[in-house]
Amino acid sequence: MTQDIREVLRRTFGYPGFLGQQEAVIEHTVAGGDSLVLMPTGGGKSLCYQIPAIVREGVGVVVSPLIALMRDQVEGLRQAGVRAAFLNSTLSYREVLEVEAAVERGLLDLLYVAPERLLGERTLELLSRARLALFAIDEAHCVSQWGHDFRPEYLQLSELRDRFPDVPRIALTATADEPTRREIVHRLGLGRAAMFVSGFDRPNIRYAVVPKNRARRQLKRFLEERHPGHAGIVYCLSRSRVDDTAEWLRGIGVDALPYHAGLGAAVRRRNQDRFQREEGVVMVATIAFGMGIDKPDVRFVAHLDLPKSIEAYYQETGRAGRDGEPADAWMVYGLQEVVALRQMVEGSKAGEMRKRLEVRKLDAILGYCELTTCRRQTLLAYFGETPSGSCGNCDNCLTPVAAWDATEASQKALSCVYRTGQMFGAGYLIDVLRGLGNERIRRFGHDRIPTHGVGADLDPYRWRSVFRQLVAQGLLSVDMEGYGSLRLTEASWPVLRGEEEVLMRRDLRPARAARKRKPKETPPPPDPATWDESLWEALRARRTELAKAQAVPPYVIFHDSTLRDMVHRRPRTREEFASLSGVGETKLSRYGDEFLAVIAAQERVCRTRGDVRP
Repeated sequence: MTQDIREVLRRTFGYPGFLGQQEAVIEHTVAGGDSLVLMPTGGGKSLCYQIPAIVREGVGVVVSPLIALMRDQVEGLRQAGVRAAFLNSTLSYREVLEVEAAVERGLLDLLYVAPERLLGERTLELLSRARLALFAIDEAHCVSQWGHDFRPEYLQLSELRDRFPDVPRIALTATADEPTRREIVHRLGLGRAAMFVSGFDRPNIRYAVVPKNRARRQLKRFLEERHPGHAGIVYCLSRSRVDDTAEWLRGIGVDALPYHAGLGAAVRRRNQDRFQREEGVVMVATIAFGMGIDKPDVRFVAHLDLPKSIEAYYQETGRAGRDGEPADAWMVYGLQEVVALRQMVEGSKAGEMRKRLEVRKLDAILGYCELTTCRRQTLLAYFGETPSGSCGNCDNCLTPVAAWDATEASQKALSCVYRTGQMFGAGYLIDVLRGLGNERIRRFGHDRIPTHGVGADLDPYRWRSVFRQLVAQGLLSVDMEGYGSLRLTEASWPVLRGEEEVLMRRDLRPARAARKRKPKETPPPPDPATWDESLWEALRARRTELAKAQAVPPYVIFHDSTLRDMVHRRPRTREEFASLSGVGETKLSRYGDEFLAVIAAQERVCRTRGDVRP
């Protein structure tokens, strides 16, 4: 069996060997066992059910929550010579009948279907007449009512166990802490399933969190210095913010598109198609966009607003760098969204158990933002891993941040909250602390209280940092009535009495202007002995032509990593081309001669110029 699955890996998908626990999962599934598989995004989860579906007799049924994901995965499989199809609302009635006939006649290896359609009586009857290889439940964290992507229809998938007891089931996700794993097992009836938990680390992603200070200017600088012309995702909390940000980005020359639930279905589909199929497009989106996105060359994920949990943050940032190449997870956050999220949680009408869970999740993401130590260590620890040391690829590792004794500043801030009646937000409190004497302060008589002017030694930027961290540490709470005023908590009093110290990260004020910008940080240049930029561009151009002719994303033809392999190795024969990673038999047959011709033509140009090539 091991030889069979390795042969499928090489001949169909063009990979020389398995990664991590892929082989163990595939062997277990081929043997008929149930399993729960947790692998990081980009870790190769799809192969864990695709290869067993090819090897086992019958059709593998894949439960997928998104139409766009079904379409792209099916197209990618067909490019590799795999018999695959999907059933969803985009098909005509005639097309549905054709797919159903193929299922009954045993002409498919993989069938992708949404949970709603799968559980319809028509589809269940169809599957009862077919030979089934397996059920794969992708994005299995959607079953968790406590999770960030809960889908009610996933709760009914336990019916598969009762209706098809002899068909192996494999549930897969990239994001699940221990409570979520237990809920997946319980709700899907996977009590006897094997659990395969791969490491959650994505070492190619650089994590960075920046205190918010004119977020658009910060985003512009981030894009100019690290990702000019690259594909990426910018997440915002509200629909209006998505629209405004996308319009602003287009105004500064970025090819940006909006995506949120308030747009029409046709607009969302058109924008997602452009993002998937074109290069260098930036999608500005709410969390309505992203789950299951299969685009491998997303070079950055930027958050302009704070995610609601570590799970959501990990899932969203995991959409960057699926190809294993360097990518960025960059976030700005400030006091305003800390207050807003606290307010949402504390004012929620949810039950007390749910509210306590949301508070814990919010505390975790706030704690992550305020770290002075390695961010990757904290992320991995949240998912139950114990890394051996600092990662060297997050902002805190690359530019260590100092902590400072903020006890006295905290006492001043807390005292000011108390003496102004716990009725005001941070902006007003900072004005009082710094000794301003505007009309509003005089009207309330706060120019005569003891805390007026006691904080003149800190500028507004530093005070915003203090108030933000006081809220994050639970030393201040947010008014639930909707006004955003700050109030003392039980934890405030020991600090006010001098019984407890307060440590905070020292946020350095960013430079005022870019007159003396530091040089752009760029990756080291490719080895000139093996790299030819003109060949790289020629290969990409040919890939784009082929993709447009077939109306598929360019990466469905070949990933960037395969094109880079062509540049470095410059195959001259079909045998040499077949040895490239990502080139299976079908792609060799379809595209080998096309790309070999591009390489040969570039070699002739080099010889004409007198360039020496290995």
